[in-house]
Amino acid sequence: MHHAFGVFEFDPESGELLKNGRLVALEPQPARALALLLARAGEIVSRDELRDAVWGKDTHVDFDRGLAYCISQVRSALGDSGENPRFVQTIPKRGFKFIAPIQTGIRDQGSGIRERGTANRERGTENREHAPGAPAAHVLQAPHPMSVRTPPKKWHAALGVVALAGMLVWAYYTPLMPGQPMTAPAPMQAVIGVSIFDNETGLPEHDRLVAGLSDLVVAHLSELDPDRVAVIGNAAVLRHPRNIRNLRNVAASVNADYVLLGQLQKGESGLRFITHFIRLRDEAHLKANRLTMKDGGVEGLEAAVVQEFERAVREHILKRPSN
Repeated sequence: MHHAFGVFEFDPESGELLKNGRLVALEPQPARALALLLARAGEIVSRDELRDAVWGKDTHVDFDRGLAYCISQVRSALGDSGENPRFVQTIPKRGFKFIAPIQTGIRDQGSGIRERGTANRERGTENREHAPGAPAAHVLQAPHPMSVRTPPKKWHAALGVVALAGMLVWAYYTPLMPGQPMTAPAPMQAVIGVSIFDNETGLPEHDRLVAGLSDLVVAHLSELDPDRVAVIGNAAVLRHPRNIRNLRNVAASVNADYVLLGQLQKGESGLRFITHFIRLRDEAHLKANRLTMKDGGVEGLEAAVVQEFERAVREHILKRPSN
């Protein structure tokens, strides 16, 4: 059973997501979340239901960060936004809802989705039976004999092909006239790997905070501009601690253009967080900053780190020419 919505198709069994017939990268856990949202399209799916579908009841994970990551990856794959959603809407304190019309059916090879059940599974939409004697909606009615046109002669068809070929050749080789606008090329997408951040204070009470910071950065950056930026945060190579981290392996394993690193450290005047924005092809630091915490505590650390990395991405990726 396949789901089709907009320019996308999704197979819940394989977890494959297609956009205009091309495969879109989607990790297994976000794919399971999307499968449940599509199966319950138009309904609110609770956070607990998503947890059971993605991880199962017997798996113990940091659920809040994990779910935030899954939803952000789904939105990134769909080019969606939490602030102005077209597909996945957040229902505060309740869960999430898939809000776009979908078609669900069996995929015929070469002919797309053969509809089964409802065509638009929007909230409040129900199947209605046809009036007695009315033809089923999917049955094509034969045209009246008088309306059938006589097929064109073979030479007419041949001339049409020749004319079309000539127009295509002319369009390809004819330069644009002065003042005629040129179609802008599709923007290139930069891939950013977000490594798990390091707690270098020696204080275990900060382990959970620092580990969660990288997930917050992933979730935030994923929504900045999905057409220009793709964010990867849970690949195994990005979970290595600093002492065994290898940037060349990061570049090769996740095919990333940039990597973000961060360390919480203990200085003479209190805590500080060091941010690194690194271009992987030459391992050059494009931006690095030291964020000093007021009063030596961690209040405001999360917001400061997220904003710092957003500034780096906007400065070095989003503000540069897209081509």
